[in-house]
Amino acid sequence: MPNIGLRGIQIGGHIINNLRYADDIVLIAENAKDLKRLLDIVREESQKRGLQLNSKKTIIMVVSWKETPPNINIYINDTKLQQGDQFKYLGALISSDGRDTSEISSRIAQSKTVFKQMKNILTNLHMSNETRKKVLECYIKPILMYGCETWISKQTQGRLEATEMWFLRRMMRIP
Repeated sequence: MPNIGLRGIQIGGHIINNLRYADDIVLIAENAKDLKRLLDIVREESQKRGLQLNSKKTIIMVVSWKETPPNINIYINDTKLQQGDQFKYLGALISSDGRDTSEISSRIAQSKTVFKQMKNILTNLHMSNETRKKVLECYIKPILMYGCETWISKQTQGRLEATEMWFLRRMMRIP
């Protein structure tokens, strides 16, 4: 996408106004006017290549620390775009409040679900503790920790440690 003086966010001295992976695109703008301009460019460039922007699958989101983020109205082809409060991008949950609470809760829930699916293996007292811990490290912990490089608070660390203790207590059959 051509960058014709469009703003975004500055990271490492570079202006970033879009993230792309395959056919998933995240556009980043400081305000509704800039976002509309970015969307128009994506739509125009897509049309030049015989592609069409699907307004039903396009969601806009305002990231704001305010309790209620501002409502913005952006239209493409006379269709108002839906405004969401969170979306998944490359497996990570991004929320409009800019916090990681929803993502961490989602990761904990997903890892506990897989733990319960593997309960027969992980709580099998005939297997050594070492083997069961390796299974936990290989199959459960990656689900829990995906994207953790962006989680930095002590509260988050406490929640993750509590979840690991939950796994270990169940593995050892300690109530």
